[in-house]
Amino acid sequence: MTAPVLLVIAHGSRDPRHAATVHALTARVRSLRPGLRVETGFLDFNAPSVPRVLERLATKDVIALPLLLTRAFHAKSDIPTVLRGARTGLPRLRVRQAEVLGPSPLLNSALERRLREAGIRPGDRSSTGLVLASAGSTDPEAIAVIAEIARELRHTGWCSVRPAFASATSPAGFPRTEDAVRALRAEGVRRVAVAPYVIAPGRLPDRIAQGAAGADVLADVLGPAPELARLLLTRYDETRGAAARPVALSA
Repeated sequence: MTAPVLLVIAHGSRDPRHAATVHALTARVRSLRPGLRVETGFLDFNAPSVPRVLERLATKDVIALPLLLTRAFHAKSDIPTVLRGARTGLPRLRVRQAEVLGPSPLLNSALERRLREAGIRPGDRSSTGLVLASAGSTDPEAIAVIAEIARELRHTGWCSVRPAFASATSPAGFPRTEDAVRALRAEGVRRVAVAPYVIAPGRLPDRIAQGAAGADVLADVLGPAPELARLLLTRYDETRGAAARPVALSA
């Protein structure tokens, strides 16, 4: 039996680094599983669009994987709507939507990889405060996930961990990156590291970097980390093996 096609759905950005990072990640997925057909579609700004990719896959079994770290608007509404619309007129196309990437221990491992690459050593944690900087969301489920990840990280040796959002519409209780850095300084933390909990470069990751100006260490975005590529295949396998419902044609 032919394996389903893996369709990675990325948000897209006017920043060319975004698409380049997504393509580097999907290339790593292909290298981990030769023979698996991996396609990439974008919701906005970049080509090919998700509907255009699905037109090419009109007779295939497809697992659509949102390249998202939390389950918020894009995963709950935007992507299902795009998939339903694209399937209209394609009766032989079967599409199943996989779960978003987070939360996952593999994401935490990718985050730690980027911090090590930025210069953090195991012995540094006890004197280092960490800012977990995500893009931001108004979705309660997504907010709760980021808060829980920060709580988990507190138990891995950091002297303090604070979640932060890059979005200007951060919810109550979530500071901006620069505010979280200042709060750690005010606590007397000797060293501050900022870890962007985002996949690819773009406007909001740049805002995180600007907010990290007062920190000692700024890690890179997760990008095509090996752990992230493995996680994509994990979500693919989970969806393939589960009795997942195809995306409905009507809302």
